[in-house]
Amino acid sequence: MSVTVNVIGAGLAGCEAAWALARYGINVRLYEMKPKKFSPAHKYNGFAELVCSNSLKASRLESAAGLLKTEMEMLGSLTVPCAKENSVEAGGALAVDRERFSDSVTAKIREAPLIETVEEEVVRLPDGICIIATGPLTGGAMADVIKELCGEGLSFYDAAAPIVTYESLDKEKVFFASRYGRGDADYINCPMNKDEYTAFYRELVNAERVRLKDFETHPFSVYEGCMPIESLASRGEDTMRFGPMKPVGITDIRTGKRPYAVVQLRRENKEATLFNLVGFQTNLKFGEQKRVFSMIPGLENAEFMRYGVMHRNTFINSPELLNADFSMRNNKNIYFAGQITGVEGYMESAASGIIAGTAAARSILGLEPLRLPRETMTGALTAYISDSFNSGKFQPMGANMGILPDIGVRIRDKKEKYGAYANRAVAALKGELERIGKNYS
Repeated sequence: MSVTVNVIGAGLAGCEAAWALARYGINVRLYEMKPKKFSPAHKYNGFAELVCSNSLKASRLESAAGLLKTEMEMLGSLTVPCAKENSVEAGGALAVDRERFSDSVTAKIREAPLIETVEEEVVRLPDGICIIATGPLTGGAMADVIKELCGEGLSFYDAAAPIVTYESLDKEKVFFASRYGRGDADYINCPMNKDEYTAFYRELVNAERVRLKDFETHPFSVYEGCMPIESLASRGEDTMRFGPMKPVGITDIRTGKRPYAVVQLRRENKEATLFNLVGFQTNLKFGEQKRVFSMIPGLENAEFMRYGVMHRNTFINSPELLNADFSMRNNKNIYFAGQITGVEGYMESAASGIIAGTAAARSILGLEPLRLPRETMTGALTAYISDSFNSGKFQPMGANMGILPDIGVRIRDKKEKYGAYANRAVAALKGELERIGKNYS
């Protein structure tokens, strides 16, 4: 093809996007600023560098992470086979030797005849079709380019509260109500008495926190509007009762009285299968979140689909800006991919690159678009980033079973239940791939 697509960034998403395009016979120009320039978190010269953990999460099909990787392989992934070739022992997880993994991906990209790599920082958008996959630490001139494209829909800090499944809540202890009874009873309320609150407070302020990297410390000293719940609590025992845990306007339906404190949960998706803990942005370690937040009445056995995070992470307000194929709504020649779109995690980022690259290639070739079924993990993630319901309150999301449509059959055993979700997803994706046929080289 005479068309050349510009892919900006050779991380997981950019490499997958370039690979997908090349498989369709499309020329690619892949830009990567390393080794001339590194972000604060990157150290290695190779592509697809893993900057945090070397784990790509669970491998088993009946897990969200395992299902995602299975779907990626069905879609022609580059990174999943490379990860398997360079795996290290990690129990049921797929973990890799990070340097060998990077070297493997880099070699395959450099050897691909249709992919030209350009080692320079992009300071303005090249002409033609572009896939922007510059990652969660995008800064400098490229951040300015993205801000111009996205307007106010660009965030620089990921401050998210934990998300739990509705199904896992103790319905005997929680109740729906709105403050002062105004409007619909959209919030789930978890009331606390004084003893419960005091015990929760003590564990919260003493819980172990994530150690911030040097380049992340400054924002938290000034980011008052999104303070970690544990930092708020450290200002005084009653501070939370005048903030996100204030009981004013709430009546406990079990006692007919106002509780001493209350934690509110707000719906996270249309299907009302996921709820987030309002005002509980946190920098606690994940294990500590599970331990401490499970002390909240009704959350003793809560299933956490996403833990709270608070760190440097550039991302766009995708539900307002992107289509389900990761193209911009106001400019079909520009695609985004990776964590900058609001997908959270290594493999989620890589999957978005496959989807963006595939969409761009099929559009160039005049082929019918790939329509990822909502029942698949890839389809659910694309729905999440493009659903206008999430606009205005958008926070990054990783693969989890809670974003999939309900299977419609009550299955008590979790492994069996998630196995049913996974089998449904694989069958749905297989059907879609058979529908569009094999149109790549």
